[in-house]
Amino acid sequence: MSSITASAPTEAPKKAETSDVVLVTGATGGVGRRVVDVLRKKGVPVRVLVRNAEKARTMLGSDVDLIIGDVTKGDTLDPKYFKGIKKVINAVSVIVGPKEGDTPDRQKYSQGIKFFEPEIKGPSPEMVEYLGMQNLINAVKESVGLSEGKLLFGFKGNLCGKFVWGALDDVVMGGVSESAFQIQPTGSETGEATGLFKGTVSTSNNGGFTSIRTKNFTVPEDLSAYDGVELRVKGDGRRYKLIIRTSYEWDTIGYTASFDTTKGEWQSVRIPFSSLIPVFRARTATDAPPFDASNITALQLMFSKFEYDGKLNPTFAEGQFELPFSSIRAYINEPITPRFVHVSSAGVTRPERPGLDLSKQPPAVRMNKELGSILTYKLKGEDLIRESGIPYTIVRPCALTEEPAGADLIFEQGDNITGKISREEVARICVAALASPSAVGKTFEVKSTVPFSEPFVIDPSNPPPEKDYEVYFKELKDGITGKEALEGTPALV
Repeated sequence: MSSITASAPTEAPKKAETSDVVLVTGATGGVGRRVVDVLRKKGVPVRVLVRNAEKARTMLGSDVDLIIGDVTKGDTLDPKYFKGIKKVINAVSVIVGPKEGDTPDRQKYSQGIKFFEPEIKGPSPEMVEYLGMQNLINAVKESVGLSEGKLLFGFKGNLCGKFVWGALDDVVMGGVSESAFQIQPTGSETGEATGLFKGTVSTSNNGGFTSIRTKNFTVPEDLSAYDGVELRVKGDGRRYKLIIRTSYEWDTIGYTASFDTTKGEWQSVRIPFSSLIPVFRARTATDAPPFDASNITALQLMFSKFEYDGKLNPTFAEGQFELPFSSIRAYINEPITPRFVHVSSAGVTRPERPGLDLSKQPPAVRMNKELGSILTYKLKGEDLIRESGIPYTIVRPCALTEEPAGADLIFEQGDNITGKISREEVARICVAALASPSAVGKTFEVKSTVPFSEPFVIDPSNPPPEKDYEVYFKELKDGITGKEALEGTPALV
């Protein structure tokens, strides 16, 4: 078994245009609006999901890129609104406020739940934290991508019939070559079904190529979240081509890459989108538009005498050939970084934890049931993220304050700590996590080292330097959520 990449093109193709837009949800909240500010200062394009356009423009500026929607109402989250979004920072949270009311600028709320008698304002925790999370994940999943990639062709579930392949050989030009697509029921390396591209190629009558091409997809495949396509093939020592089409016209430009195979060996062939060459009738199309990974309409496999612009395939030989291929999958380059950063809360596993002294826990833990099982549904929302396949980070801040960022921090796992942390600091942590492979798949709690009884202040003329959060991310472990205490399983170390 081995892994190889596509053969290098003879000249650099036009690079595909990509977007790195970050979606911020809950963008008018205490953490969300600070996330928007941090991203803007870093020059990152931002789009926000909000319920109230006027409020968002007043708070974030008239030029803010808006999606008007509500996570509790799935029909307001049309996936087409999220095209071009590569990453998400989710700061949506159920609204908790003082029973007795608050000032117009929410001064009581800003002090924290510790200082007022709370109640749920607006939709319930189940609607926001759980059903809302389902709706949001469904809306952004295609745009942000999956860690394991997107299976386009393969014999898993109902995908075996997804593509309809047909032969397209040199007979269209008077040649006599012929090929076919077949299914081999036990032909894969694991003894399961696989596809087979086979045929006989001849240069008679000025021919010299065979291919199989899919029927045009009813709906174009959007692979803009991914970096390329990986084929799992059993090689025969020949060089083949993968052609990706972005138009429903039959005789038009195909974005093409050649790949070599090793005889008798199953291998993974990765073809980066950036390596694709625009080709029309075996000649490079120098005036072609950039490859659009969001609008893929068909795939084609080819064995040909020719490469591009008259150059010959060095492995070409007339006669029979076979290329078994068990899967075609879109992939994300490694190291993978988080595509979905979620602001949750410390304490989400504690309400049902056996033996816990609730009198020593924060108000939200003690009052979980009175607050509509707020932490229970936050945990259920976290689980949806962990099960989604999206590369994620879950940040669980302790009690949020309006204090400035800059205090020393404690990162922990297992959901045991209490304390406070600045909303500004949480926003910075979320943005830093987007760029950190160390943060992928991690769930952690965070607080400052400053006690509740002591205010944290800074000298505005000499603010503390911004932290290197990677130092903290590198210490985090996989698989620790705090649910271990509920399930009776030990935490991973």
